[in-house]
Amino acid sequence: MAVICIFALSGCAKKKPSAVNSDKIEIEVAVFQGGYGLDFFEKAAREYEKLHPNVKIKVWGNPRIWEQLRTRFVAGDVPDLCWPGWGMDSWALVYDGKVMEMDKYLNQKAYDQNLKWKDTFLPDLLEKGKYRGHYYILPFNNNVFGWWYNVNLFEKHGWKPPKTYEELLKLCEQIKKTGIAPITYQGKYPAYMIRGFLIPWAISAGGLEAFEAAQKLEPGAWKSPAFLKAARMMAELRDKGYFQKGAMGMDHTGAQMEFVLGRAAMIPCGTWLRSEMQKQIPPGFRMAYFNPPVLANGKGDPSITQASAETWIVPKEAKHPDIGADFFRFMTSLKMAKRFVQEKQTLMSIKGSDRVKLPPDLVLPARYLRSAKATWDAEFSDWYKAMNKEIEAAVAALLAGEISPEECCERMERAAEETRNDPSIPKH
Repeated sequence: MAVICIFALSGCAKKKPSAVNSDKIEIEVAVFQGGYGLDFFEKAAREYEKLHPNVKIKVWGNPRIWEQLRTRFVAGDVPDLCWPGWGMDSWALVYDGKVMEMDKYLNQKAYDQNLKWKDTFLPDLLEKGKYRGHYYILPFNNNVFGWWYNVNLFEKHGWKPPKTYEELLKLCEQIKKTGIAPITYQGKYPAYMIRGFLIPWAISAGGLEAFEAAQKLEPGAWKSPAFLKAARMMAELRDKGYFQKGAMGMDHTGAQMEFVLGRAAMIPCGTWLRSEMQKQIPPGFRMAYFNPPVLANGKGDPSITQASAETWIVPKEAKHPDIGADFFRFMTSLKMAKRFVQEKQTLMSIKGSDRVKLPPDLVLPARYLRSAKATWDAEFSDWYKAMNKEIEAAVAALLAGEISPEECCERMERAAEETRNDPSIPKH
């Protein structure tokens, strides 16, 4: 009997999950280390551990975390929860069956509200991660994307943020005369220009349906009159010299530095701008958000606003997926969501999380979002990576003066056609 017990105990010991000690399960959380850093997630982990003494959470991050995660997904050695960042194709992981279906978790009760967890999210943002009737990719912080202006400069010169494109043209001429660049942009990353110029103006010219048709890959949608009008508006600003010289060669922080130092009056960017540039912003600098100026007689509703989300996944091959999902449920509780809003000066995908004393830079984005009759996001950039790359190249070539608006639209349409006709690409 003694020998049998020894072998039995030995077998049990081998089957124990990875642990810090004999009574603690260790889970791994991998985080994209961008403008929001790691400190919030580390503090959240310590609070979760107090509620769950049997759990130890290891949080780590990297600015290019996707490079490390790719090899680990191939090997099947994955974290229990991760924010893969923009460099990871999360949808490809979904198609390959490497992401946990989240339906059963979303039907659980929220941590601090008498609601199902799924009912605490802003519905449009939660739906972004749904595929063939099931939820896979979950939203965290909510990024409102539009334009920002230098409040100090505008007050000094008596300028007003333009509501229409026609007002924008007049304002840019006034700004240009002072020697300040009216608009700068993050030229090395055309996604900023697509979201800041192309799509808002296509929606203004043709209504939200013009953009929806393009995302649905309807024939001719990317070279429709609405997209051609938007491309011509971009070319007009380029030809009039209203874009900062050298912007095409700037990365995101380079262009944003030009803005915060007062060498450019306006810039397209998301609500992460303050957090990302916090260490470089001069004392006394003030900025404010506004939606991209629309056509005075445009078809689209001027309240339409872009809202996107940073997304997280629970890998299907995780050692402890239930705990990974539960930790994310804790991080998206109303209490924690409000804390993230105040600490990181961005909005969240959780209903009511903006009902706090907002940092000054978030007051207007939150107001625009609440009053928006519809929201949109460039979903195609996540769904169709190759197509998105070609659309970015076409927009960059347009802004560089290498192609005409008509040629830009033709290139975008060809990219959409190739995607539409490729049966190997899952369609949304």
